[in-house]
Amino acid sequence: MKTLILTNRVPFPPNSGYPIVVYNTIKGLLKLDVEISLFSLNVNKHKVDVDDIYDPVFEQINFHSYAIDTEVNVWGAFFNIFSNQSYNVSRFYDDDAARLLENVLRENEFDIIQFEGLFVVPYLDLVKGNSKAKLIYRAHNIEFDVWERLAAGERFTPRRKYLEFLSRRLKVYEKEQINRFDQVFAISNHDRQSILKFGCQTRLDVFPVAVDFKKYQADLGKTSFPTLFHLGAMDWRPNKEGLEWFLDEIWPDIEKLNGELRFYIAGKNMQKQFFDYDSDNLIVEGEVFDAVEFMNSKAIMIVPLLSGSGMRVKIIEGMAMKKCIIATSMAAEGINCEHGKDILIANTPDEFYRSILQCITQPQRWREIGEQARKTVERDHDINENAKRMLEIFKTLTS
Repeated sequence: MKTLILTNRVPFPPNSGYPIVVYNTIKGLLKLDVEISLFSLNVNKHKVDVDDIYDPVFEQINFHSYAIDTEVNVWGAFFNIFSNQSYNVSRFYDDDAARLLENVLRENEFDIIQFEGLFVVPYLDLVKGNSKAKLIYRAHNIEFDVWERLAAGERFTPRRKYLEFLSRRLKVYEKEQINRFDQVFAISNHDRQSILKFGCQTRLDVFPVAVDFKKYQADLGKTSFPTLFHLGAMDWRPNKEGLEWFLDEIWPDIEKLNGELRFYIAGKNMQKQFFDYDSDNLIVEGEVFDAVEFMNSKAIMIVPLLSGSGMRVKIIEGMAMKKCIIATSMAAEGINCEHGKDILIANTPDEFYRSILQCITQPQRWREIGEQARKTVERDHDINENAKRMLEIFKTLTS
């Protein structure tokens, strides 16, 4: 089975949500002897020096990449208003990248070509014109939904109007593309329902985030208590927005609970404003070398998202590490978890306060929730089971 996977960023190293999902998909399929080729846009925002990739998974694939500048350009954004294209998507198309991809398609015959996310879909026409492979679209999230929610939370009127404009354009594009594939993969049942509502008529299956549990080995002997932590890329607007809300509206009261309580904040592209919150009880670490080890050393994971879509990979990782996670309903959306059993749901400052107080005063409580969280992700998010099911769909499509 020869498969080509298209990605809007290089998934090496697998150190954040999108790369982890793609990396584990490739890793699982390689174990089943699927021949994998990968074509990645090497975007400047997440630039990777390909020569510095040392990974056994990377060594087993045929890799192609093209460096592309997708940064928002004021003039580009302005002139796009007068076109009929989605500016969010069009920034990922480049004629030279298209020519490179065309050469890959002419030199190889593929059984399956999988588009990882909406931002590689601009290359769909080129793929259709140069390959007879069956085409799969994996929706990592409902993109227009992310922008609609961001617009709804924006108080500055001109910016809100522009975000609403972007979300409308994106919604039209997303709906138009969904039925041009032979198969669609949603990342959660919640997203599956959304895709069905906007008219999906093609085959539709759910493939949640998959993880390799060998990587996630919790050692409670190395876990400090009482500790809270937040881990996430801070150049993603929903993460920034949610953490600001928690620090301004919730943390001042939490900090008074226990003089020994520490709150650690980590993540890539940590913005200067968060370092201003740094204090004896709040430690801003920025990017950490080993996210798994960082999680292992802390007790309670805080995920205060107020917007977004898809499935939070960091929550899945936290559950795999037996963390007690306190998250908003939005953050836990799409994950098959249950409040009070394998996660704690908090949507208001008071609910966060009560949940954190409960964990601090009843240490056994957070440990029990963490143990159950691990059982939940083992049931639903195993890399090997996901890969087997995906390969069966590949075989059905090509038979």
